[in-house]
Amino acid sequence: MYQVSGKIKMLSFGMMIAGVLLFAIGYALNHQSDSELESYIVNFMEENPELYSGEHVSSSHDNPEHQSHAEHIEHAKHQNHNRPWSAFYVSAYLFFGISTTALFFLSVQNAAQSGWSVVVSRVMEAVASFIPYGGILVLIVALGGVLHWNHLFHWMEDGITTVGSDNYDLLISLKEDFLNKPFFTARVIFYVVGFTFFLNYVKKGTRKLDEQSNDKNYWRMYKRSVIAIVFFGFFSMAYAWDFIMSLDPHWYSTLFGWYLMISHLVSAISCIILFAIYLKKAGYLPLFNDNHLHDLTKYMFGFSLLWTYLWYAQFMLYWYANIPEEAMYFLGRFDMYKDIFLPMLIPNFLLPLLVLVSSSMKRNFVVVPIMAVIIILGHWWDFFLAIMPGTVGPFWGIGAYEIGALLFVAGLFIFVVTKELSKMKLEPKGNPLFHESEIYEYPF
Repeated sequence: MYQVSGKIKMLSFGMMIAGVLLFAIGYALNHQSDSELESYIVNFMEENPELYSGEHVSSSHDNPEHQSHAEHIEHAKHQNHNRPWSAFYVSAYLFFGISTTALFFLSVQNAAQSGWSVVVSRVMEAVASFIPYGGILVLIVALGGVLHWNHLFHWMEDGITTVGSDNYDLLISLKEDFLNKPFFTARVIFYVVGFTFFLNYVKKGTRKLDEQSNDKNYWRMYKRSVIAIVFFGFFSMAYAWDFIMSLDPHWYSTLFGWYLMISHLVSAISCIILFAIYLKKAGYLPLFNDNHLHDLTKYMFGFSLLWTYLWYAQFMLYWYANIPEEAMYFLGRFDMYKDIFLPMLIPNFLLPLLVLVSSSMKRNFVVVPIMAVIIILGHWWDFFLAIMPGTVGPFWGIGAYEIGALLFVAGLFIFVVTKELSKMKLEPKGNPLFHESEIYEYPF
């Protein structure tokens, strides 16, 4: 039976404490009075006129030329105040999505009656067990927008759908049936409660199989996994629209949900690999070998390429068509984030392609975990670019806020996952496919 070691506890709590301290330092360094902030914004606009003129449309998609100076300054203040919230949101959403897609990946293995993966199925369950914790973190930010603690969601501004209001926006008013505070609140709570329910629903099925291994319990687990897949298929798309796409309320993409889901999925598989290797080296998962690692790394490699395909399809088709309401999403990222927008492809596509294309590399217990960490950080970078332009605009940075939030959430994630592992039988011997996984060899 696995027990959380003192080193892991020290690591996870150390990361959380360091994260909180860094976040506090970021606040102390960046906090300004209204007059100081206004002076900073005016100077910033004078030093960066290209971000506030010409064809560029700001992240909230209000044309600055049609705004009064006071309105523009107020909008810029909101963007500046959004930075700590946005920094926290990036990490919270990343790890919430990692846990929901880990549940999906586990359910797919169960529904497909996959034999090779049974040895690591408990690791998948443990990673998925972060769902309620990650869900609460995401809800704090999302419901903070509803309560006007932050201004991340532009469509929540007062009067934005009221004809005659200074804030009136015709395009957002046309989406009012979907983008309104009561319905949004109900949906985001439903996502977290629903995924938490299906987490326990699937886990209860696997536990029942541990207690009594028979066909009845096996097929019960199978059916529960199938239902969980259906739920995930509908609502992983919906929460991507609500949590991320609605940050840029004028823009939409029909494949955006799939794009974010694959980003979460490759990150989830990377986390599964890291925990499986840790347990193997600690002596708690002796049956996990290079054959299982090879298959997991194939998924990590393959989904990295699928992510690239979806990124390219979304980017190139929109850019080539040059339809204003579609291209503006990328204009903001090219104008304000040009130094990090295209380089994001290096850890998410180029390195996985060059390093992991070899079968021998996919079985390497040193190279693969290094690549897993790089890929997780790369997709943090991806979500940074999905969230920051629509919430902070040009007032972005990667500093104490962002690093502190990542350390805190990652530390909490490590603690929760290892704590869940300590409650489990790491070898699910009640599963009738366990022996197949035990003797599994990759057929070269």
